Amino acid sequence: MRSCLDLYFLSTIACTVSEGLEQEELEMLAVNLKALGEMLEVVLNCQRNRETDK
Repeated sequence: MRSCLDLYFLSTIACTVSEGLEQEELEMLAVNLKALGEMLEVVLNCQRNRETDK
C-alpha cells in the first residue's frame, strides 16, 4: 500500500502548492515537473540498458 501513501503525499503537496501560486506560475511548474519526470524516465531506461548489456 506504499503507492497509496505516495499518492496521498503528492496530492497534499499539489493542493498546498496550488494555494500559493498564481495560475500562470502553477502551469509553468506543472510543465517543468512533467519534463523532469520524462527526463528521469530516460535516465532510468539508460541505466537499465547498461545493466542488461553487462
